[in-house]
Amino acid sequence: MGMRVGQKKLLPFLASQVSEINKEESMAASAVRPPKTEYDPYYDRYISLVPDEDVLVTLDHQLSETLILLRSLSEQHGTFRYEAGKWSVKEVLGHLIDTERIMAYRALRVARNDRTPLAGFEQDDYVKYGGFDQRSVSNLSREFEQVRRATISLFRNLEPEAWERRGIANNVEISVRALAYIIAGHEMHHKAILKDRYGLGI
Repeated sequence: MGMRVGQKKLLPFLASQVSEINKEESMAASAVRPPKTEYDPYYDRYISLVPDEDVLVTLDHQLSETLILLRSLSEQHGTFRYEAGKWSVKEVLGHLIDTERIMAYRALRVARNDRTPLAGFEQDDYVKYGGFDQRSVSNLSREFEQVRRATISLFRNLEPEAWERRGIANNVEISVRALAYIIAGHEMHHKAILKDRYGLGI
């Protein structure tokens, strides 16, 4: 027996209502700080920096603030190092991009309940072979924006239960929500360094 016309019109409305409910539940899940049992103590240096608000809001605000900073930088700013042997501003930006990509990838794997242990990475090698100083500040800025928008989209569309899933990364158990907070806190950590040691106005 087929559906009546009124029933057919009702289906899109019901679907939209379910979508809104899922969105609200996901936002509630993203506002819960990860307990220390969900990540290695090493990451507390980043997670502790994240304000007590929905981490999706933090990630979105960071994008706007960081793009304002990056668009004010000249190429001379980009190659500045506050000390010999330290990363340049462009290398710091490249490091932020690489790290966010890796943490978001880990979050994707864990959110999909993939129990395969994930390898760690050596950040200094990634910077050394990243060729960031050969790129323009504007090019790196565009990539940062693209990566952050993809990160926000990934987390925004997770089901509420996915935020609590845990997996193994770099031989340590970690949750999806901890990875979201690490991404936000890691950027805060390095922006503070750019301000204090590189003299950039943030």
